[in-house]
Amino acid sequence: MKFEYNGIIYDINVIRKNNKNTYIRVKDNGIYITTNYFITNRQIEKLVKDNEKSIINMIKRLEKRVSKNEDFYLFGKKFDIVYGDCFKDIDIDNDKIFVRDNKSLVKFLNKKIESVFKEHLDYWYNLFEEDIPSPNLKIRKMKTRWGVCNTRNKNVTLNYDLYRLEIRCLDYVIVHELSHFIFPNHSSSFWKLVSKYCPNYKEIRKEMRD
Repeated sequence: MKFEYNGIIYDINVIRKNNKNTYIRVKDNGIYITTNYFITNRQIEKLVKDNEKSIINMIKRLEKRVSKNEDFYLFGKKFDIVYGDCFKDIDIDNDKIFVRDNKSLVKFLNKKIESVFKEHLDYWYNLFEEDIPSPNLKIRKMKTRWGVCNTRNKNVTLNYDLYRLEIRCLDYVIVHELSHFIFPNHSSSFWKLVSKYCPNYKEIRKEMRD
């Protein structure tokens, strides 16, 4: 079950307990619904639809923490965010981003993420010598995975938070997921294919785990 807002897909995680009431919470890695054991998935879907505006407002409140309470990184580089009503357009100068407000920053960030992710996915797809399908890009906040390849519908889903890491991390994840179109497992043949396009993948994997 998923919820999409502003081009970003959020996983809906249902937690069933001996609850009388149902609660909806939005966290960095998805939407969490705590409810009782007897509510059906169809009722959950209706609950999400009926509370769409509330969920969007919770996402917006969460987005406000992106730059104000945390260091801001864009593809591995740290930036200071400078807010001001005088900034009509976003301007990037060395290690500073000048922007009107947080809403403008999030809009810029989402557009930048989609553009860079698509550019690099297309680049690696065209570089692959193996016969793989043209992938559809999906962007989603995920807790435990950097990427997912769905061979059935030809989707490559990339974790939204990859924007914080260096570009080579993004490239590794893309190569990893495209390689799954040939080998849907993590066999030695799979890793051999990954190393063909990303020889230093072990170093990058270690860096991403740290």
